[in-house]
Amino acid sequence: MNTTATTSAEQSFQLKSASVSLTALELYYFENAQFEADLRDKISQAPGFFKDIPLIISLDKYQGPDRELDFFKIIGTCRRHNIHVIGVRAANDDQRRLARGASLALLPGGTVKEKPAPAEAPDTAPATTADSAPAPEIASEAAPAKIISQTVRSGQQVYAPEGDLVILAPVQAGAEVLAAGNIHVYGPLRGRALAGIHGAESARIFCQSLEAELVSIAGHYKISEDLQDAGWKSPMQIQLRDDVLVAAPLDRA
Repeated sequence: MNTTATTSAEQSFQLKSASVSLTALELYYFENAQFEADLRDKISQAPGFFKDIPLIISLDKYQGPDRELDFFKIIGTCRRHNIHVIGVRAANDDQRRLARGASLALLPGGTVKEKPAPAEAPDTAPATTADSAPAPEIASEAAPAKIISQTVRSGQQVYAPEGDLVILAPVQAGAEVLAAGNIHVYGPLRGRALAGIHGAESARIFCQSLEAELVSIAGHYKISEDLQDAGWKSPMQIQLRDDVLVAAPLDRA
């Protein structure tokens, strides 16, 4: 090891938390030829969006038998299309075992099941008195919006990991803007806009002129061909209704 390097750092690396936007592929059943055909069709809709993206396989809604899951074939098919499978969100022990065998990371399920409430409340709970009054609730502050005043140019990415993203200028073709909350673009939106990237289905996208290559809310997306019949080059808002992206004029209540 170079002695010069040891003078500036005693360890070769550090571990830090990172917030990364991931795409989940919800698998309902697996048949290799059908899987590749469906994947090719999806990629053809937005080839730039899918190139070299990290992907997780979600099995929360998987309906096929576990014995038909072949993660090696899934990984190989995705790699041929420049998509990188990095992990699996498994629903049972057999699926987790198969994922480990393919050297894939295991991610927690998408939802946490609540324990059922007891049929009757216990009668041994102490009565609330002035001396044992519950602590007052502390209101959590909303994350501040990230505000960008310059044009977001082609090849640039602007990311708001918490809260809304407000852009007071155009978003050019080939640019990408992402936010945990809403996205507001006070100008033409020509690039890609992904709101609610951590799963917030109530997030919305607002823009003064809808000309986007792709819009997405909580993982649900539409490409420009799907948007051109819905207020193209007009002030619009995009929201998620019943798992479908809906575009509506900004002046509509």
